[in-house]
Amino acid sequence: MGGPNGEARDADCHPLARLAALCGVDTSYEPAPGRVLRVPEATVVAVLAALGVDAATPQAVHQALAAHEQRLRTRLLPPCLVLRAGSAPRSRLPELPELPDGTLYTVELETGEQLSGETDTLPLGYHTLRVRVPEGRSAVAPLIVVPERIPGPEARGYGFLVQLYSLLSDRSWGMGDLGDLADLAAWAGRALGAGFITVNPLHSAVPGADPSPYRPSSRRFPDPVYLRVEDVPEYAYLPPAARERAAELLARAAELRETVLEEREPIDRDAVWRLKSAALELVRTVPLTPGRRAAYCDFLAERGQALDDHATWSALAELHGPDWRSWPAGLRDPRSPQTARARTEVLDRVDFHCWLAWLTDGQLELAQTAAADAGMRPGIVHDLAVGVHPCGADAWALRDALAPGMSIGAPPDAFNPYGQDWALPPWRPDALAATGYAPYRDLLRGVLRRAGGLRIDHIMGLFRLWWVPQGRPPTEGAYVRYDAEAMLGVLALEAHRAGTVVIGEDLGTVEPGVREALAERGVLGTSVLWFERDHEGDGQPLPPEQWRSACLATVTTHDLPSTAARLTGEHVDLRHRLGLLTRPLAVEQAEDAAEIAQWLALLRRLGLLPEGTGDEEGAVKAVHRFLLRTPARMVGIWLPDAVGDRRPQNLPGTSDQYPNWRLPMADAAGRPVSLDQLAASARLYALVDEVRDGLNR
Repeated sequence: MGGPNGEARDADCHPLARLAALCGVDTSYEPAPGRVLRVPEATVVAVLAALGVDAATPQAVHQALAAHEQRLRTRLLPPCLVLRAGSAPRSRLPELPELPDGTLYTVELETGEQLSGETDTLPLGYHTLRVRVPEGRSAVAPLIVVPERIPGPEARGYGFLVQLYSLLSDRSWGMGDLGDLADLAAWAGRALGAGFITVNPLHSAVPGADPSPYRPSSRRFPDPVYLRVEDVPEYAYLPPAARERAAELLARAAELRETVLEEREPIDRDAVWRLKSAALELVRTVPLTPGRRAAYCDFLAERGQALDDHATWSALAELHGPDWRSWPAGLRDPRSPQTARARTEVLDRVDFHCWLAWLTDGQLELAQTAAADAGMRPGIVHDLAVGVHPCGADAWALRDALAPGMSIGAPPDAFNPYGQDWALPPWRPDALAATGYAPYRDLLRGVLRRAGGLRIDHIMGLFRLWWVPQGRPPTEGAYVRYDAEAMLGVLALEAHRAGTVVIGEDLGTVEPGVREALAERGVLGTSVLWFERDHEGDGQPLPPEQWRSACLATVTTHDLPSTAARLTGEHVDLRHRLGLLTRPLAVEQAEDAAEIAQWLALLRRLGLLPEGTGDEEGAVKAVHRFLLRTPARMVGIWLPDAVGDRRPQNLPGTSDQYPNWRLPMADAAGRPVSLDQLAASARLYALVDEVRDGLNR
């Protein structure tokens, strides 16, 4: 922290630094090895305030410090205990004074069964620990028993990575949907031998907000815009007048689809939703059969308060706009009497949004079933965004678990000298612990319920997150620590119960020890070809045998250039046209060409490029042949690469300059490619043959 004249102070003895450390707030960070920067004192004060700690004055700091240290000295239990299977509760209490002989331990299992005495044979699950010391004091804390590891892939295999909205078929309503996903899975599994399909986050979006799937309204419920309306069973029983109206909507949907596929216009998800919601309003007039009604009631009971909150926010957003922070004051609190009254007034709309969530859940289940029936293991791999939109449903319903006035981001680094602010409110680590990680575990359970696997965006956030106070630049943020043992433990428990694999997106700045901790718990990493270099040596491309095995290996991602664009240098030209380069074009082109030349030279030395460097399609095959030489357990093909697409789905650093998250998959000439055309692509089959042959060697 800086002093009055900006000089660094001794953080180890400064009261504010001690208080920050006790609260898990780092007062310095290391943007590059050996280079340590202090966090501004004003940032530390703001972050502590978001954690409910007053540090605005020296007196307040001393009082907060004394109170915190007193609690640590006198408490019998921490807010929450997370134990690995086979560990006794005492093993997670090293920071507490030794509990005296005669302390009574009682564990209430999640089943309601009572166990007395300290034991190391507790079953997995969410339990409650009670202790009573001889002097009479007692304490209660959540006790979560978790497995050592997350189950990994059954066998080495390959699969596809795709942004679902970009995959239109001849039945889509202007964007890819869950019917397309089920069809893709059935074809890819049966005809191509693929083992998985990784999709973008399918979380519920904020109406009218930017289309990024990584800034959702809710991570707990999927977006009904992905519904295949005609696959809803009640659609077949529309009465004549409603069927006629539905036919009109279908015709308009076909026009939307043709606008994208034939006229090459960007995807307009808001227009798609207007048509789908109108059609779904018609479908809802058809009564559910007794069996379907019973299934719907079970869904309502199973999803409980979370679904009620989500549907209530959705209904109120129709009346007051999608930003709950601008609603009438009484409605900004989901538990207020005003909100309870408003909910009864819009009960039919609340039920409509509950019904949409049920339908979407059902079609997600059908997609995973289609994948499993096609022999896919693990099947559909869903993506979990790192946070939620500050004006959306989760930010409203989970406000007590989120830090007010804070945003997740990233500190300055070599790629972003000004840092990043993602405008996503972070979890409060203290609130998570106090609730036994209930919001976090419920989130995981909801995402995993219809998944064969889960990719977690920015998985380093389970260890620490860069908090940026509102109104301050990202350079003036601070890292806040989370209990990684607890976060990983709850993840392991939920993945174990769902039988899913977990992949962590661990690209970029990764704190020492994080990748090792993830590997220990069975979380696969993410290895992208262009980033895999000998960073501790000469910086040359990393030979395939030196890659890690516990990873999903890919050539590119949704945030990076397509492989064809990278190999040809077209991505540099694109960034130049959009004014994104910070150096002269010639310099950028020369550096990019040198990097590609290094990779091509390695591919030639390994005998992976028999077609020669002038064959673009051959070079795309070659980099995938390279991936198969690595020990990676999962090998992913960016689906647009299979048809020569030139365009990234998202171009970081742009907003209106580029149609992020709105592009259909296209061929090398920029012509959109439908799912039906994809299934007939000779280029795709040639690439897949190379991958399958490599796996079988």
